Amino acid sequence: MGNFATVINPVLDQAERTFERIIGNSPALESVLEQVEQVAPTDSTVLIEGETGTGKELIAHAIHNASQRCGRAFIKLNCAAIPLDLLESELFGHEKGAFTGAIAQKIGRFEMADKGTLFLDEVGDIPPALQPKLLRVLQEQEFERLGSGRTHKVDVRLVAATNRDLLKMVARGQFRSDLYYRLNVFPILLPALRERQEDIPALVTHFVKLFSRRMGKQVESIPPEIMAAFQCYLWPGNIRELQNLVERAVILSRDGVLPNPLHKKQTEHMIPSLHRARTFHSSMTLEDSDRVLILETLEQSGWIVGGPRGAAAKLGLKRTTLLAKMRRFGISRPIPQEGTSVPGVAQEDVQT
Repeated sequence: MGNFATVINPVLDQAERTFERIIGNSPALESVLEQVEQVAPTDSTVLIEGETGTGKELIAHAIHNASQRCGRAFIKLNCAAIPLDLLESELFGHEKGAFTGAIAQKIGRFEMADKGTLFLDEVGDIPPALQPKLLRVLQEQEFERLGSGRTHKVDVRLVAATNRDLLKMVARGQFRSDLYYRLNVFPILLPALRERQEDIPALVTHFVKLFSRRMGKQVESIPPEIMAAFQCYLWPGNIRELQNLVERAVILSRDGVLPNPLHKKQTEHMIPSLHRARTFHSSMTLEDSDRVLILETLEQSGWIVGGPRGAAAKLGLKRTTLLAKMRRFGISRPIPQEGTSVPGVAQEDVQT
């Protein structure tokens, strides 16, 4: 949630880097990250399920970064983006002359990922004729390139993802049951954005800063009614839709104020939860909302800054960056009254 400057504890450095770019601290997201921490050190196959735009590739990266294969290749392939007649070659490679147009030898994704991790997105789109070959390489860790009889051995950890219901596809005869169970060793279900609405302010703030920097624009405030609209919208396109709409809003912004990018048709998909905007006041600048968000996250994390469950990881910041922001905003751990303590807090965790 971050490649940061050298720190004393290399283990802490690795733990924080694991969740780089994963923004939020909702219970639904926390549950997912706990599962990532449990399965990452193993070599078990992981199946990430969830709606389009929920961040399946980010979770796959997090699994790789927290595994013993971190530092090795992370190779990805979107199975839905490759024509069916070329998918086998993309996965396993081919020899020169294996088929019309094969003018040179090609290395497949499994070979590229040897000793590392292969991320197969939209695995439900793999055609039935190719599924037995995928099953074989998962079970035996061996395959042949197209046009070759030579067997290649590989050591690959597979992380697959899909937005389709594979079990229903099995029942309809569209997906092999043995392949399904081989992929479904450790399933992780990603929540839709509407199921983690408390993460929306942090995501909006993150994307506003990202696109403001890219476009060279100054967006200094997010009106409370705009944040409320974001939190009330159901987000059928999930985080990807949020990112695109924030980009649109930054383009349309004037005088440093973020406008509402939702049009009338989208407002039909709103839910009555305006009370969620309780933290954001009419005079609040983007920096003010940053300070509030940091304070709330520190309180929720027991004023622990570093580590995979610390405030820095939950905010998607480097530990050193969060400490710098705390100094700038004048944020420090409350001094407990005599005879009391802040639970779970070590002094060094919040040293500024």
